[in-house]
Amino acid sequence: MRKAFVGTSALLLVAFVLQFVFAAVGGFTKPVGDDSYTLHSVNGMAVIPVLTLLTALCAALARAPGRLIGLALLPIGLVVLQALLATLANAATDAAGVSTPLGPIIGGLHALNGIIAVHVVVAVLQGARKLTGPQPADSAGDVVRSGDPA
Repeated sequence: MRKAFVGTSALLLVAFVLQFVFAAVGGFTKPVGDDSYTLHSVNGMAVIPVLTLLTALCAALARAPGRLIGLALLPIGLVVLQALLATLANAATDAAGVSTPLGPIIGGLHALNGIIAVHVVVAVLQGARKLTGPQPADSAGDVVRSGDPA
């Protein structure tokens, strides 16, 4: 199960990298329309949450430390925050539908939150890899005392 934890963590990281690619695809699509960010939206609202839950489940089944399981769940909260920030950024317009100065600032926080989420997933992947590394020997059975024959 520890290898599955590493695998799902790696897939989650790939999904987050693709999220940035899909945002760029939407940003550079001309003309910009409501469907320009479809890949970004589907990946962020469906793929990433499912992979996050699967990663956390694998972490729990791999008997990872509670802190690592919690860290594996954190991207769900960050995705909720992402949706809130996107909604607020889009809502920060005047009566003519033009962005107010607050809109791009909130949009910048959306990007910053995405960067933080990537760092969280990298930490989860590093923790998962540490779990699959060689386990330390049981120190109780390997201790040779100075007076004991070897």
